[in-house]
Amino acid sequence: MPLAENRRTETAFDLDGEAATAELAGRLAPLAGPGDVIGLWGGLGTGKTVFARAFIRARGNPDEEVPSPTFTLVQVYDPAAGFSGSVYHFDLYRLSAPEDAYELDIEDAFADGISLIEWPERLGPLLPAERLDVTLAHGPSPEARHLSLSGDEDWQARLLEAGLV
Repeated sequence: MPLAENRRTETAFDLDGEAATAELAGRLAPLAGPGDVIGLWGGLGTGKTVFARAFIRARGNPDEEVPSPTFTLVQVYDPAAGFSGSVYHFDLYRLSAPEDAYELDIEDAFADGISLIEWPERLGPLLPAERLDVTLAHGPSPEARHLSLSGDEDWQARLLEAGLV
């Protein structure tokens, strides 16, 4: 279904720093399951990798080393006990063309994993319409961030159940 036909609602948060961003990511992590796509939108330095790192750690080992996949373009993390679906952390900043994502096994991630995608706009028409968008922007102080969540009805129900809307 095209994005324009999807009913999407948005919830916004003002966060006072990295710890607050990580805490929110940790609250979202248990809501995701296999087949979910989460687009991480925002400019350089807005906290996309901070969010992804906290999300991944919340679904596995809290001490897990979670490097930015800036050069590898994708890192895969196996689920911890009690969770299903590997987490695929994509950083598509250096992707030349949307079709290049097939070389990263993105279709497997979309089918069986949880896809965290930094720079999702690089996927163009390959970006699934059914997804949760996490948009990060700089806030009023250097550490502060503004974060918004936008999702379809399924995501809105999950966010409501978790007390995030």
